[in-house]
Amino acid sequence: MASNKTKINVKDLSLYYGSKHALHKLNIELHKNKITALIGPSGCGKSTFLRCLNRMNDLIDSVKIEGKVIIDGKNIYDADVDEVSVRKRVGMVFQQPNPFPKSIYENVAYAPLKHGIVKKGKECDELVEKSLINAGIWDEVKDILADPGTGLSGGQQQRLCIARTIAVKPDIILMDEPTSALDPISTEKIEALMLELKKEFTIVTVTHNMQQAGRIADMTAFFHMGDIIEYGETEQIFLNPKEKKTEDYITGRFG
Repeated sequence: MASNKTKINVKDLSLYYGSKHALHKLNIELHKNKITALIGPSGCGKSTFLRCLNRMNDLIDSVKIEGKVIIDGKNIYDADVDEVSVRKRVGMVFQQPNPFPKSIYENVAYAPLKHGIVKKGKECDELVEKSLINAGIWDEVKDILADPGTGLSGGQQQRLCIARTIAVKPDIILMDEPTSALDPISTEKIEALMLELKKEFTIVTVTHNMQQAGRIADMTAFFHMGDIIEYGETEQIFLNPKEKKTEDYITGRFG
């Protein structure tokens, strides 16, 4: 039985791209208000798994998914669940910052207005400000809210995308290598931000950067060839892995 600290309970999750079996009956419980890092070599299923958690893979025609992803007691793949509502609750931040070709203000306000979370005017202004503050970028942009979001630096664009994600009030934030395109200073800011955000959100992040996983993740799952080889507290995974494959990957023998 999933405990009350479990936010996402994945049961026997398999995914096929056509005839290619990409994820093999995965079982994992992801904890509320924790950062879970997914590590492993390229092409081992980390990003595919991440996209199962907000039904992004539904957008690919050849995909077939079996098993369950239970969030707060409800399987998001049940027939009565609308994938748009899932994506509102489970936000996503991508590897390449992808602000809309709109103003900084509109980047954050667009979805909350569209979903009727806020009304135009003061209510919306307050949500935009709060989201930008929570994303650690308000002081840098408060005087240029009418400027295009695409004019910001890479690190600022990524924080704007985080502000845009949290503006629709999700419970969970998925991050697919959110710092891999950024310089070390921007990376440090995003990592500090993630540690702050976990007080309010459950975060699942894919990273190729072992040091990053060590710095920010409470829990770490090691993926290899579509399987979860090992999952546990980050310190245990890095200092005392139970599986030889995990140890080989962490010490750089392969990957």
